Amino acid sequence: MGAATGWARAESGSDGEWLVRTVPGAQATKVYRCPGCDHEIQPGVPHVVAWPADDMGSVEDRRHWHRACWQARDRRRPTRRR
Repeated sequence: MGAATGWARAESGSDGEWLVRTVPGAQATKVYRCPGCDHEIQPGVPHVVAWPADDMGSVEDRRHWHRACWQARDRRRPTRRR
């Protein structure tokens, strides 16, 4: 993963086109739930935020993922839906 802190980068996968932003641990100040493993991402833990790259994607579509879960999403689908 690149160090595109603060800026989204485009990524393609079998699940479509995504915009992905790296969140460094120092900027991770809230608890999030990772859709890949359904575990919490605690404050201070580096992770990624991803959302659909199409015009239909919005703030509500952003999801915070553990880096390893994001990288394994082709093998492991989200465990729950909001």
